[in-house]
Amino acid sequence: MAQVERSKPERPGKPGEPLRQATGILRVRTPGRGLLEISEDVAAWQIGQAIRVGLLTLFCRHTSASLLIQENAAPAVRTDLEQFFATIAPEDPRRYIHDDEGPDDMPAHIRAALTNTHLSIPIIEGALALGTWQGVYLFEHRSGPHLREIALHIIGA
Repeated sequence: MAQVERSKPERPGKPGEPLRQATGILRVRTPGRGLLEISEDVAAWQIGQAIRVGLLTLFCRHTSASLLIQENAAPAVRTDLEQFFATIAPEDPRRYIHDDEGPDDMPAHIRAALTNTHLSIPIIEGALALGTWQGVYLFEHRSGPHLREIALHIIGA
């Protein structure tokens, strides 16, 4: 049976203070296909909102890129993930009908469908509640560089 660590309730504001929320857009230039860590950019925005306890939601506004929380210590993990996705959704024009933007278009849609377009991360004691080896990544599925937008929403106190 799992154990739940109980913490004392945080009271970051005055009793009865309403929840606050904020939104923003994080724009990321990608060099092309691959995993690009955006943890520091996300954390900097979150800290600037001065919310000590709450929930941060990230939403990728594209159909050929996605978001992941993944290992950020060993680069081989990213390499293996990229190779795995290249295997299950290869750039092979004989396999797909949809190719409006080139041979990497449909494989990018498949890769995005198999991953996440949004993430939710708890905010505890004013920080992202990521694990020791976890990082937030934008997973670019297209072969060329793109400007990607990630919508940010935070709610808390």
